[in-house]
Amino acid sequence: MENLFQPYALNDTITLQNKILMAPLTRAMADDNLVPTQQMADYYARRAESGLIISEAVIIRPDGQGYPNTPGLFSPEQIIGWRTVTDAVHEKGGKIFAQLWHTGRVAHPHFFDGEFVLAPSAVAVEGTVPRMRELSYTVPKPASKEEIEQLVADYSQAAANAIDAGFDGVEIHGANGYLLDQFLHYSSNTRDDEFGGNPENMARFPLAVIDAISERIGEDKTALRISPGAYFNMDPDTRDRQVFDHLLAQLELRNLAYLHVGIFDDSMEFEYLGGSASSYIRAHYSKTLVGVGSYSAETGSAAIEANKFDLLAIGRPFIANPDYVAKVKSGEALVEYSDEMLASLV
Repeated sequence: MENLFQPYALNDTITLQNKILMAPLTRAMADDNLVPTQQMADYYARRAESGLIISEAVIIRPDGQGYPNTPGLFSPEQIIGWRTVTDAVHEKGGKIFAQLWHTGRVAHPHFFDGEFVLAPSAVAVEGTVPRMRELSYTVPKPASKEEIEQLVADYSQAAANAIDAGFDGVEIHGANGYLLDQFLHYSSNTRDDEFGGNPENMARFPLAVIDAISERIGEDKTALRISPGAYFNMDPDTRDRQVFDHLLAQLELRNLAYLHVGIFDDSMEFEYLGGSASSYIRAHYSKTLVGVGSYSAETGSAAIEANKFDLLAIGRPFIANPDYVAKVKSGEALVEYSDEMLASLV
């Protein structure tokens, strides 16, 4: 597994100390004002030996919240709180990106005392809010052109806030059934205006966010996560393939820090993608790709060796093993993850 421990240059300005990334892991442990705590700073600092920490998803503005106590990056107090986290990681020699998040139709008015949540179309998610099962999802309001323009501006501002908070860059969360991903799939985007109806229109808003952030903080500090395979709060549609064919062709023209697969288990295959999400993206995107989804260090190393992707993101094992990188390097046995570990930050 020696290939995992080699440095990797994302670009001329950011070099990672190894190829093992800590995947974004929502912990819902911020305070009631969605400000990161000292416990969170200690939690991330213990994992600074990874090549790059991708933070838990961070909401860009109040109406993006879909789960309790998920941290924000829109108030001065939140920026100061994140500075405590990034300073702690940097003191241990690590690097950390903020994952920027708006949950779209997975948000709930309860969290921000609002009248509605925004999404591409008036198509609700079925079910109730995790950790708050008394809250049922609502039918969203289709975002107007003006509201979409404001969202682009708010994503850009959140990216600038992330840099002010000391992050080394940002990963735009365009995956896993959240707002940007909702625009990219036919089951959640039924619009017939300039933001729906065909691949170019459906990718317009996500690309506008990418370009606004890249212009604000630099392409070298801007990364993206996508889910070409519909699998979470989303129904598959064979037409989605054309949307992501177009999106990936556009991303190929840009110089993002990296592209990250959004999948829980990369052994999943999608008929309309012709295989796994990572193999589909790799066939259409030649630049730095981060693989994720139930890989071990061993299987991830083999996938990198086989050129299936360039960097390996590890999720739940990092919750169970703050010293994951050191253990893998020394061959020490890993502690097995269990859901009980979600009750505290260790």
